[in-house]
Amino acid sequence: MELTKMSDMTRLHQAVAVGDYGAVKRLLKKGLCNPNHKDADWNDRTPLHWAAIRGHMEVLHLLLEHGARPCLVTDVGWTPAHFAAESGHLGVLKVLHALHAAIDAPDFFGDTPKRIAQIYGQSACVAFLEMAEPQCRAHRLAGLPQDEHDPDWDAGKSRLQRSLRSAAPSTRQRRRGHWGTQLGDTQERGLLPSKDPLAHTRGHRAPHVTQGPSRSDFLQPSSTAEATCR
Repeated sequence: MELTKMSDMTRLHQAVAVGDYGAVKRLLKKGLCNPNHKDADWNDRTPLHWAAIRGHMEVLHLLLEHGARPCLVTDVGWTPAHFAAESGHLGVLKVLHALHAAIDAPDFFGDTPKRIAQIYGQSACVAFLEMAEPQCRAHRLAGLPQDEHDPDWDAGKSRLQRSLRSAAPSTRQRRRGHWGTQLGDTQERGLLPSKDPLAHTRGHRAPHVTQGPSRSDFLQPSSTAEATCR
């Protein structure tokens, strides 16, 4: 595959998404791409998010060895654990838990990876996360190191909150719609967890959370400018 022809992804994101271990190793070894770069065109996903989505275990380990951080989140707060739970990749969740990653962290709408696994019927992931969540809390109480701080998340969360509030009608009479509740109620009662996790990413350019870019996406450069390794 011609990795130099890209659409809306960096070369590293693209290589991870298609599971090209050799390309990922070469890019990381030469320091050509940042393993923690968030691709704004794909809802701030990092290469580790793509490894979790696809369940590419060897690539996942390679990214972690080169400093990929499992705490980094998308624009709506999804960690790699959320994607792994949604896709049913139990092995990914076990690796993240072994690293003391905060796999019990909720997203912007209050949904934890376990909740996402429940929604999608990933019973093995649900069973594992039910065991792992108390351990995560115990690790925090014991003061064990956990990489769970994303410096960009607070600012992003504030922007999303303002966006949702500005969308709410002042009369609070708007009929039920996309969010499954009256948007006007969010300011009074607080943001409610979405019953549909796909609502977290709808309205953006990215496809379904488990759907990676198609092969044609990789071979068609963006109409504006090619993405570059950052």
